[in-house]
Amino acid sequence: MKRFSPAGVLCFWSVNLLPHIEQFCKRRDELESALSTPAVASDNKQFLELTREYSQMKKLAELGERYLKLLADINASRQLIQAEPADSELAELAREELPELESEQAGLGLELQYGIIPPNPTDSRDTIVEIRAGAGGAESALFCADLHRMYARYAESQGWKVQSMDASVSDLGGYKEVIFGIKGRDVFKNLKFESGVHRVQRVPATETQGRVHTSTVTVAVLPEAEDVDINIRPDDLEINVCRASGPGGQGVNTTDSAVQIQHKPSGMIVRCMDGRSQQKNKEQAMKVLRSRLLEQKIAEEHAKYAAERKSQIGTGERNERIRTYNFSQNRVTDHRIDLTLYNLPTFIEGEIDEVVSALLANDLKERLAALE
Repeated sequence: MKRFSPAGVLCFWSVNLLPHIEQFCKRRDELESALSTPAVASDNKQFLELTREYSQMKKLAELGERYLKLLADINASRQLIQAEPADSELAELAREELPELESEQAGLGLELQYGIIPPNPTDSRDTIVEIRAGAGGAESALFCADLHRMYARYAESQGWKVQSMDASVSDLGGYKEVIFGIKGRDVFKNLKFESGVHRVQRVPATETQGRVHTSTVTVAVLPEAEDVDINIRPDDLEINVCRASGPGGQGVNTTDSAVQIQHKPSGMIVRCMDGRSQQKNKEQAMKVLRSRLLEQKIAEEHAKYAAERKSQIGTGERNERIRTYNFSQNRVTDHRIDLTLYNLPTFIEGEIDEVVSALLANDLKERLAALE
């Protein structure tokens, strides 16, 4: 799997890691002592909380100690290169070893910088992705299908599982709307910056004059909500079942399995008809509803601190164009970070690691600046 170059990331900003490494080591030792006391051992809740924190601090402390050793080795190699004659065997070995040491140091430095930032509790959540056609009619619907395939293939490359939830098929085979879940490690962390307006510029298959059309698609990436996140009262729900329509086989089309849920206080309506089981469709629809309500809750909280934000990356703003896919120029441009790649055919087939990593790096840079 391709990754964004740590060395390239680290050149964007400079952070003095030494005090943070000292703090990681100090906190690791404190937790190790606390976990050995009878008072903590007898309190299951406190013991579990401190064990989780100890595991994280131990990892960061070990990374920090390795990072400091690498710095010392790099300095020693540089001094050796300067002190020895240019053609000496020792100087040659040091020159060969130096790039590898520097690369490892940059990678560890990046991991340590992530460790400085307080973790986002939703980053480890499974995720629901909603893709909807925007401006552009049939061409927009076709691009919905392209993006659906792109994210599904990226998920497959990461070892994640994709689960279809609902889809509204257009006349030409695209999607007016498609909703699917993705389960795996750090799914929301990696995909949250995909929320927004995606613009495509290409010549549609139905265009006889060879003119380039511009269409848009909106993508919403929602962390899967847990029961404790959102309290939904049964009285607030209106649940209807009906016979599913469209492609899907005899089982889908001849049973009352489709479920539509309306959340009365918010007016949100969610439907699910992808499965044959009415109960399964109801469970999936409730997942989507909880996730949408959680997104709304998070957006309201973020709005309180809008003055502190310098960008809209990851907020799910639907009215902003975040990325352009220009097929005639073989170009993908992410407008938030001014990153342009000329690998559109492979990108649209799911090889989006470089943009995902660059967006994560940019987010890290901004969050570190906010801490400073």
